[in-house]
Amino acid sequence: MIKECKCLRLDGAVAEEATCQVVEEVPLSIFINGRHFVTAMTSPQMRKEFVAGHLFAERIIAGPQEIESLEIEGNVARVIVAHPMRAIVPRRPIVSGCGGIASFLDESKLPEIKSDLRIGRTQAQEAMGAISQSETHIATGGVHSVGLFAEMGPICIIEDIGRHNALDKAIGYALIQKQDFDFSRTFVACTGRVSSDMALKCSVAGIPIIVSRGATTSLAISIAERTGLCIIGFLRGKRLSVYTCRERFAIDLLQMQ
Repeated sequence: MIKECKCLRLDGAVAEEATCQVVEEVPLSIFINGRHFVTAMTSPQMRKEFVAGHLFAERIIAGPQEIESLEIEGNVARVIVAHPMRAIVPRRPIVSGCGGIASFLDESKLPEIKSDLRIGRTQAQEAMGAISQSETHIATGGVHSVGLFAEMGPICIIEDIGRHNALDKAIGYALIQKQDFDFSRTFVACTGRVSSDMALKCSVAGIPIIVSRGATTSLAISIAERTGLCIIGFLRGKRLSVYTCRERFAIDLLQMQ
């Protein structure tokens, strides 16, 4: 996941040849029942989890039982699914940066999250602390971390160059581990901002809460309000902002400010 590359490093008036560590970025082309579906730019690890999670989050499959086969050779993933017609829609490449989502938002078909899960400040802080200990990020500064958490602790913590890719991998990991996995008893913590694609992926999976140390967007808030997703942003130290579904966050203040 890490490669060493040569660079010219400048520090004030001093310039020197140096070797720096950078994260790997590789393409993965997904073919569904022989037809090209999408090409994603991802980090190279946990590619089966990425494919499973992405197809689930994009509503191509309703669960891992609808994947009849999944093979990855080189930079190509070939998947046979039970209902391939769901995948025949226009697609764009998924890039590692900010705008490359494959979801096409139909507000009339947004899911409804059914969960009574609540978390408090301590759980949110502990989750953010757990995903912030990435050795890859410390070495390169080039990855996002996403954690899927149950009430008792982390289920998985995933790194990827794209925060949406990392979320797909986390969802895929849970699906592969247990076909009837109950996402309604989990929450997500992420290092990147909560944009519309992140909110939609959580909503489709039925994840009721997402916590971030970054910002959110107006469309993410709109999706969250319609689906029942609680967005908690700017979690830094004792500070945080709850944007939607405040009933899912247990306020621990003696007095409201």
